[in-house]
Formats: sequence, C-alpha cells, structure tokens
Amino acid sequence: MRRLLLFLFSGALVAGAAVPAFAQDAKVARGAELFTEQKCILCHGLQGKGNAKRTLDGVGNHIDAPTVKLWLTDPKAAAAKAATKDTVTMKSFATLPAADIDALVAYVLSLK
Repeated sequence: MRRLLLFLFSGALVAGAAVPAFAQDAKVARGAELFTEQKCILCHGLQGKGNAKRTLDGVGNHIDAPTVKLWLTDPKAAAAKAATKDTVTMKSFATLPAADIDALVAYVLSLK
C-alpha cells in the first residue's frame, strides 16, 4: 500500500500537480461541507438555490485562489480591489482554521 501511495504521489508531482487528485477531491468535499455549515447559501446562490443576486455558479471559471481567499478573510479589501459598487455585507471567515479556508477556496474554485 505504501508503495502504491508513493507511486501515485510521485506520479502527480511528475505530471506537474502540486497536490494528488485524491487529496484535492477531499479538500473540495470538505469545502462543500463548510459551505453548508457556515450557511453560505443564505447570501450566495448555487444551482438554483439560495440568494440569486450573488450566485456562485461558474465562479471557478473566472477567479483565482488568492482572490477567493481575500474574499473569505477580508471581504472589504476584496471589494475595494474589485472596485465593486455593492455594499459589502459579507462577514469575514478569517477566524476559521487555515485548512478550512483552503478547503473553501478549493470548493469555490471547483464551481465551474
């Protein structure tokens, strides 16, 4: 089993992936759980549910990880950087553990 994991991991690095696919899948799954736990659907729409004014459908196609992380940890700075005219009412999730922030970022980026 160890050899198989080592083989899979080294293959992912050779292929240019920084994280093996199964680890990334687990991170995205954890991000989806956090999205539900943190009640993000109250302010954001997704797949026809939630707030249609701030839908996240397809957001992974036009946003990068640092920007998602900024929105999660410092929404006011993210809004200023985006020059949005909307009043920013998004709460900061900066108090979440770093692994949870990373999982939420992975999940949002998966929304293509």
